[in-house]
Amino acid sequence: MGVPAFFRWLSRKYPSIIVNCVEEKPKECNGVKIPVDASKPNPNDVEFDNLYLDMNGIIHPCTHPEDKPAPKNEDEMMVAIFEYIDRLFNIVRPRRLLYMAIDGVAPRAKMNQQRSRRFRASKEGMEAAVEKQRVREEILAKGGFLPPEEIKERFDSNCITPGTEFMDNLAKCLRYYIADRLNNDPGWKNLTVILSDASAPGEGEHKIMDYIRRQRGSSGSAHCLPREKKGKHDELADSLPSAEGEFIFLRLSVLREYLERELTMASLPFTFDVERSIDDWVFMCFFVGNDFLPHLPSLEIREGAIDRLVNIYKNVVHKTGGYLTESGYVNLQRVQMIMLAVGEVEDSIFKKRKDDEDSFRRRQKEKRKRMKRDQPSFSPGGILTPHALGSRNSPGSQVASNPRQAAYEMRMQNNSSPSVSPNTSFISDGSPSPRGGIKRKAEDSDSEPEPEDNVRLWEAGWKQRYYKNKFDVDAADEKFRRKVVQSYGCASWKWYYPFHYAPFASDFEGIADMPSDFEKGTKPFKPLEQLMGVFPAASGNFLPPSWRKLMSDPDSSIIDFYPEDFAIDLNGKKYAWQGVALLPFVDERRLRAALEEVYPDLTPEETRRNSLGGDVLFVGKHHPLHDFVLELYKTGSTESVDVPPELCHGIQGKFSLDEEAILPDQVVCSPVPMLRDLTQNGTISINFKDPQFAEDYVFKAVMLPGARKPAPVLKPGDWEKSSNGRQWKPQLGFNRDRRPVHLDPSAFRTLGHVMPRGSGPGVYGNAAPPPATYQGNLYRPLLRGQTQIPKLMSNMRPQDSWRGPPPLFQQQRFDRGVGAEPLLPWNRMLQTQNAAFQPNQYQMLAGPGGYPPRRDDRGGRQGYPREGRKYPLPPPSGRYSWN
Repeated sequence: MGVPAFFRWLSRKYPSIIVNCVEEKPKECNGVKIPVDASKPNPNDVEFDNLYLDMNGIIHPCTHPEDKPAPKNEDEMMVAIFEYIDRLFNIVRPRRLLYMAIDGVAPRAKMNQQRSRRFRASKEGMEAAVEKQRVREEILAKGGFLPPEEIKERFDSNCITPGTEFMDNLAKCLRYYIADRLNNDPGWKNLTVILSDASAPGEGEHKIMDYIRRQRGSSGSAHCLPREKKGKHDELADSLPSAEGEFIFLRLSVLREYLERELTMASLPFTFDVERSIDDWVFMCFFVGNDFLPHLPSLEIREGAIDRLVNIYKNVVHKTGGYLTESGYVNLQRVQMIMLAVGEVEDSIFKKRKDDEDSFRRRQKEKRKRMKRDQPSFSPGGILTPHALGSRNSPGSQVASNPRQAAYEMRMQNNSSPSVSPNTSFISDGSPSPRGGIKRKAEDSDSEPEPEDNVRLWEAGWKQRYYKNKFDVDAADEKFRRKVVQSYGCASWKWYYPFHYAPFASDFEGIADMPSDFEKGTKPFKPLEQLMGVFPAASGNFLPPSWRKLMSDPDSSIIDFYPEDFAIDLNGKKYAWQGVALLPFVDERRLRAALEEVYPDLTPEETRRNSLGGDVLFVGKHHPLHDFVLELYKTGSTESVDVPPELCHGIQGKFSLDEEAILPDQVVCSPVPMLRDLTQNGTISINFKDPQFAEDYVFKAVMLPGARKPAPVLKPGDWEKSSNGRQWKPQLGFNRDRRPVHLDPSAFRTLGHVMPRGSGPGVYGNAAPPPATYQGNLYRPLLRGQTQIPKLMSNMRPQDSWRGPPPLFQQQRFDRGVGAEPLLPWNRMLQTQNAAFQPNQYQMLAGPGGYPPRRDDRGGRQGYPREGRKYPLPPPSGRYSWN
């Protein structure tokens, strides 16, 4: 659920919540890629039980990245997704559960937002294509030369929507990926994996939270929190941390500390409860906007809206008599009091916003004027035309016989020759030059028209203009205004939200009288039905032929749902992407009535993709649950069976047999042609369903009994402006007890004894100094004649790299070959490490992403060329070797 600018605000206001990840990268030795062993302790000094992945945040950057070339085809996209998951897994290294959730059919409120985004993307794509063609035709008409336009198959990101063939193929690929990792990666050895693909309804983050909520509500469940290393100095205390920080951890436990300090209130007429206060803070953040709700016009996060809400909340909560929320239920009467307090300052907010915009425009105008004064009024031409370096003496270049005279004539022409075209320049004899310089257009850069604003929130009467302009109703229509507010108030937890615009905070009066059964919601859509509701006609190729015809046939009963052009209301914003796409609202009754006529045209495969599914659980052969699940398949049970929580870290739910299950000793065929089949499979999968509760069951928003909070991290200096002169050492990672890496004096003496003492720089003289992020006394100043400390070898494990050389009495060792010389300890270590990673001793794969490639012995999927893509044969072993 994206909230624009929220993370920027959060990380700036509460900086200690951010911790850079220590990421261990795969290494390469003798051309063989050695993957990260995730079974080893986490280098971030913290162990995690569970990892929950919202997969859409992985799918999009892997299919159409912004910082690198896009994958050539769908196969490469899948491999990129696998590698991305591997990278995140190696950073977190979960020990119990990996939950992967892909967005399924969304609630109606999100569908409206999806529809707007996809129609806008389609419109921008068509406009870009038209503009490109216009420029090409203009260049060719002027006699220019252009190479033939390269025809590329553009990846339509709209296919990342439930019900498409792409999402169905992704689910198959992820099943293969999970089976491969459970079979071959030691970090996955005892892991429980749950995949909730696009056939399971709900947003990915909603499915994750629903799973956590239901597991917490089950009896005997335990709340898992990050576990620090045991002991003051653990086995990673002497390891050298990585300097790379491409990923970060956002520590929610530290955010709780910040919020507890900020929300603490004295002299309350009721008992202060930090848990309830944090719940209220989360609820109030909804009003600054998300994927389901537009933000209130007076609450802009970039203008400090959350801070304003918190201050108003702390002032008004004394009068409300209690908190706004309780275990997911909202007290609308208390919300009304908060919103009316916001409404009292709406006039001043709009006025300040206008003043800030005017001030910004004035500064921009001054800046443009300064830039204009610093530029020449015309571009010189003829013999004074600027040339590239070294090109003035090239053949055909003009030579000035009298540069001063030419400059004088050009200046005079610019000042007093109105009869000469401003695009004409002169050569040395005073005659016009066809190559002449172009006089700059003396236009005011402020002449660009500002977006028309018919509402003018900073002027009196803004509320009447807003409702008339946005809803085409008179502001005196109290019944309609109440309906808008009531719909907005329900949209956070209901399925239905018909409006593009938000009400004003001052209109919330009367929301407390809203009937409890208002807008109960609508029947969930099926995947292909959602595609019809959110896709423009340009993306109809993802739908069955008879269905896509409804989008383009002029005689279609729902043709008005798919306009080719539409207006965008900037709604007070500066950029088009921030505006509101004015699209006709999709009436689900009309849509379903039209689809009833084309449902018989679906093929069996399309019918399968149009059905709703559920979650699938995977375990490997080493997992305690493996034999239990295998026995269910052997007995062929048709009834749902309770999950034995003692076999899977307390997870509860129901098992049912999967018709497309992955079973032990059965080949898992690869859906990606470049990757080989899994012939030695020990993974098993089964359908999984969360524990079910009654509709009126209340999931208590409280800490579970026995839950252990992490140790406090914040210090007075993080919160107070003055720390009373006390010096506080910052905590750089998760573990405050981690000992900084350093060498003691005896290590330096040993290195000085075994290293050459010549006056030259030595073999390690070019070694780079340690990064500034390394803490502790890593290196001491060099003495006269002392050589630099050798740089650590990149293929050594961190826990081995600082063990130092062996005792001196074991250092001398001679090879028996002719001319052999004594091996110094560092050379012996290098030789030992190189020998340890020989390919015949550390079995590895050579395929992309660490996957076993296979022979190109069968055709690829339709639509992708197979010529020219030859992959090396795989070794006989798996990705890793276990004993």
